[in-house]
Amino acid sequence: MKNINSSQLEVKLRRLLTKAERAEFVLPQDLQSILVGLYLGDLYGEKRNINPRLKFEQGLNHNDYLLHLYKLFEKYCSANPKITNPAPDKRTGKTYNTIRFLTYSLPCFAPLYELFYVNGTKVIPNNIGDLLTPLGLAYWICDDGCFCQRSHAIFLSTNSFTLSEVNNLVNVLNNKFGLICTINSQNGKPRIRISPKSLPVIQSLLEPAMPSMMRFKIGLS
Repeated sequence: MKNINSSQLEVKLRRLLTKAERAEFVLPQDLQSILVGLYLGDLYGEKRNINPRLKFEQGLNHNDYLLHLYKLFEKYCSANPKITNPAPDKRTGKTYNTIRFLTYSLPCFAPLYELFYVNGTKVIPNNIGDLLTPLGLAYWICDDGCFCQRSHAIFLSTNSFTLSEVNNLVNVLNNKFGLICTINSQNGKPRIRISPKSLPVIQSLLEPAMPSMMRFKIGLS
């Protein structure tokens, strides 16, 4: 595991932003595409006041990936990443440390937040086929993908979504990206299986966009 530089975890003390300063933030198209993929994965959005903020969190074994995300979104953040020290898991008795960072609450996050959250619950937007790009797909796999060494299939953990929503995602992957995807069950919840027959297609499509530390998730070294 890559060592975390202490300066990268140092809390930045920044002044509160004015309403006018918050309005000056914009999201370029590449970051919007990445956020779509991350929303399909582990990204958590919350609206505490008027504007939403984003929480990025990964287990310490993926600290290099989390720091990569932080570099992309650093200008939108009030503090550097920090390691959490949660209480032991009630089921296992083990402690699972994570590394995370939060963004400012900003109006530029509102359009995507409103699409992905309904009454505080994460959903799949009906227009996900228009929103999801190869760049977004790459980061979705970074967050929630798992490469099976035995079968060379790729699995996407979609167990927090409804079967109808997962069917919508499968249709997008099949029709928009030319993949062969099906739904199977994991602990009674739907997850997406990308067929080994689609591995050459997905590697060709995503290799330019895949962060180096996550290339293994599409079977690349």
